[in-house]
Amino acid sequence: MTLSLTVSDEVRALAPGFTPVVVEAHGLVNGPSTEASAALLDDAARRLAVRLDGRAPHEDPHMAAWREVYTAFGSKPSRSRNSAEALAKRALTEAGLPRINLLVDLYNAISVAHLIPVGGEDIDHIQGGMRLVRATGDEDFVTVAGGEEVVEHPDAGEVVWRDDTGVTCRRWNWRQGPRTRLTEKTVSGIFLLESLAPMPAAEAEAAGAELAELLEKFSPGARIALTVR
Repeated sequence: MTLSLTVSDEVRALAPGFTPVVVEAHGLVNGPSTEASAALLDDAARRLAVRLDGRAPHEDPHMAAWREVYTAFGSKPSRSRNSAEALAKRALTEAGLPRINLLVDLYNAISVAHLIPVGGEDIDHIQGGMRLVRATGDEDFVTVAGGEEVVEHPDAGEVVWRDDTGVTCRRWNWRQGPRTRLTEKTVSGIFLLESLAPMPAAEAEAAGAELAELLEKFSPGARIALTVR
């Protein structure tokens, strides 16, 4: 079964070069981070350092394009960094990348190695299809603050991923809500690799193919499909 996923005309107008690569996977096996997933994260940090060649992440042309889009929908990119830039900054520190769980480690490694925002959602917790839209400001975004569940609302005009229940990720790919995140109980996931010009579509597809291969390696027998939307 393929999850419905749409990008609104308003978002297409805001970012004409936006290309989402979607990897849908069923029959996944998740669990705690392993030595193998940690090694992938360390290798991704090395690949990132080679890619940047001494530059800061925000100086990469793809990250610069994301900063322009964030500014276009009213977000301050130096305060709310896209997920790839935020991860890249962490990868370059002494502490390195966080170890979350096996599936999250895999997609974080791809995000850092290719410097492309990647998100993972648990399909079993998505209500209806996923839609990338500009928010009205009335939508609910359920998150956690200070250990307590709280409800926030996006800014009017903010680009958000949402389903029939509410917002699943704010500011395009800045902060994911806990409701649909990948946990150690996840068996079906959808992974979104989001690119803008000047990243070639072929490079985004290659990143998606690499993620699909990793998912197959760590979850033998999983049913995996890659599509470009």
